[in-house]
Amino acid sequence: MSMTSGTTRAEADAMQRALALAAQGVRGANPLVGAVLLSPEGTILGEGHHRGAGTPHAEPAALADARARANDPRGATAVVTLEPCNHTGRTGPCSRALIDAGVARVVYAADDRNGAAAGGAQQLHTAGVECIGGLEAARSEQLNARWSSATATHRPFVTLKSAQSLDGRVAAQDGTSQWITGPEARADGHRIRALADAVLVGTGTVLADDPRLTARTATPAGSDAIGLRVVMGRTPVPEGAAVRGLGFLQLTTHDVPEALDELYRRGVRHLLVEGGPRIASAFLQAGVVDELFSYIAPVILGEGTPAFPDLGVQTLADASPWRLDDAGGPGMQRFGADVRLHLHPG
Repeated sequence: MSMTSGTTRAEADAMQRALALAAQGVRGANPLVGAVLLSPEGTILGEGHHRGAGTPHAEPAALADARARANDPRGATAVVTLEPCNHTGRTGPCSRALIDAGVARVVYAADDRNGAAAGGAQQLHTAGVECIGGLEAARSEQLNARWSSATATHRPFVTLKSAQSLDGRVAAQDGTSQWITGPEARADGHRIRALADAVLVGTGTVLADDPRLTARTATPAGSDAIGLRVVMGRTPVPEGAAVRGLGFLQLTTHDVPEALDELYRRGVRHLLVEGGPRIASAFLQAGVVDELFSYIAPVILGEGTPAFPDLGVQTLADASPWRLDDAGGPGMQRFGADVRLHLHPG
């Protein structure tokens, strides 16, 4: 366990707890952040973590938890895995929430390098709150490495979702694909849809399956609709397609960076790519997939459509490595008869 000059053992222990809390959050438009409030004597007053876009950030969640326990946060120390934000978006700035609560000291891990949200430590210092940064900074930065990469390049955080057979097929030889996975896995897929700002498929998927691309579950913010339903490709989308209507957008391009630039310009910070195989491969080849949810059904199709064709891998040494990601839950989970792997680039 590392310690930073000027911090206490209780704060170091609290940071370990905050990092564990952060890892319970979901990846997407915001970083994974955990927070713990300590009394001047070093006891825990409250704790919290960010649970996804539109929900309270870690610091307000910890303040709410302290108040729910009838603990007064005035004079407390906030131990946070990321510099408190200084930005008003779907929620208010965490720096202001801490100041208004009377917190006397903030110990944080990594600096927030997101230009729109940075500056929280300076805001706290100006208000008379003592701030110390750098405690377990490397672990915090590792936890959010892909999010930081997406933020630095001004593109959405990209989640790729795929459902396939044991032998890696997304459709049988005759093209049938509904349904490879069972209802439990599909329900989880809708939960993931609800977390994203936009969901994207190719024109081939629209013509073959006529999907609505709606999230048939409640989002953390209480809405049952996502922001944008995006179709990528040059083939016209039929006038009667289910995807048309409020939130529909067609990107008439096959260029992944161009598509991401346009979506970022439109305010998309978390993009879910659902298919089909050519679209999935295009995003993988572009090196912009930040996390992968792969649902594997206990069936073998033999001949059929591969999940990720034409990646250009000629030898095992050229294979793209991925690692299990336990953020938001175990990296490997069972949904009915199917298994879901949650992975990040290795």
